[in-house]
Amino acid sequence: MNRLLSSLILFLFCINAFAAAPLDTGLAPILQQVMPAVVNIKAKIKITDFATLQELQRQGGLKQNNNGQPIPNTFVSIASGIIVDAKNGYILTNAHVINEAQTVTVSLSDGRHFTAKIIGADKQSDVALLQIKAKNLTAVNLGDSKNLKVGDTVAAIGNPFGLNQTVTSGIISALGRTTLGIEQYENFIQTDAPINPGNSGGALINTTGQLIGINTAILAPDRGSIGIGFAIPSNMAKSVMQQLIEFGNVKRGVLGIGVQDITPELASAFNINSANGAAVTLVLPDSPAQQAGLLVGDIITGVNGTAVKNAGEVVNTVGFLRVDSKINVSVLRNNKQMSFAVVLSDPSSRKVIEQKSDPFFYGVALKNFTLLSPIHGNVQGVLVVSVEEDSSAWNADLRPGDVITSVNQQKIANIVELKTVTGKANKSLLLNVLRGASALFLVMNLE
Repeated sequence: MNRLLSSLILFLFCINAFAAAPLDTGLAPILQQVMPAVVNIKAKIKITDFATLQELQRQGGLKQNNNGQPIPNTFVSIASGIIVDAKNGYILTNAHVINEAQTVTVSLSDGRHFTAKIIGADKQSDVALLQIKAKNLTAVNLGDSKNLKVGDTVAAIGNPFGLNQTVTSGIISALGRTTLGIEQYENFIQTDAPINPGNSGGALINTTGQLIGINTAILAPDRGSIGIGFAIPSNMAKSVMQQLIEFGNVKRGVLGIGVQDITPELASAFNINSANGAAVTLVLPDSPAQQAGLLVGDIITGVNGTAVKNAGEVVNTVGFLRVDSKINVSVLRNNKQMSFAVVLSDPSSRKVIEQKSDPFFYGVALKNFTLLSPIHGNVQGVLVVSVEEDSSAWNADLRPGDVITSVNQQKIANIVELKTVTGKANKSLLLNVLRGASALFLVMNLE
């Protein structure tokens, strides 16, 4: 009886001891350390153009007058940011959050408010860097987004709909999302952690409290979360941040190629064993790639000694290197491994060279054209395939679909004849073009 009573007392003691012990709190201790690093951002934006006006009205950010017309005014963009350097007061956020902002106000979790300085913004990757002068800041540690795996637990911290310090959790649903059309340079982390408007620029953290992504966009028909959110990887954000701190911008170098993912069918056609890498589909004339010896059909397998799995990795790797950067490109050509040293060029300098070589028709795609027309008869000329806006041709009202039949009152039958005549011209061209069933003259002047 005494032994039974002793066992019962011991059992009850164990229960009480277990009840008194702290339960597994999951992410709570980590969040307590990280949340002060996530800030509220209010950007005061002056609405100056109709496109911005329409977009803000669509998002419900503008009031309307009695006639239902939007009232031009300033608009306050409410979003999130992440302190990544407590000593210098650096804050990462999205470029679209502070685009054309007149003033940017940062509110901390302890209630303090500061006017932020915009160090720089990179629209192509949608990363911006702010700075505030404040003491006693809490910064989040940057994690290595290369180590992420699908299924990893993550938490999103931000200010959705202005609700400060909101935390949601989920997993990484996919990695390396590209071709979404959200940004020019894409390598998104996809997560099912609920993200809503206002979360832009907020933190995506792992279970150790490291920043592994900047929440940027959602896929949702009605602006609400359906469990598909996208974040910019921390490594990409860090690369942009370093350039913004050092130079105030991201001045990208150009390689001058087009690339495509290797599908199993393409791998078989190229007679290679792996679908990793990127097929070179285009090499621009006079580009660094052409000068280095790259050819259409080469399979890029690595850049600067790092293996690449697909076209997106090639674009992103090269896209965050500055002008005059020297890189080493590894390729497979006819199943032989080769290596090329390339110096990335300035895209603006290449544009200047192209404009100088062809000032009249820079930015215009042309094609030899013949047609037996019931209206115009036997037509020989040059078809305008596309025209770059704000070019000399565009300003002269030359448009896609026009057929150029004469230049300076000399008949031309092909592109060679067109270039011969324009090469002798000074600062003006008189074009005769067919446009549909009619014809007209256009005058092209060089500014």
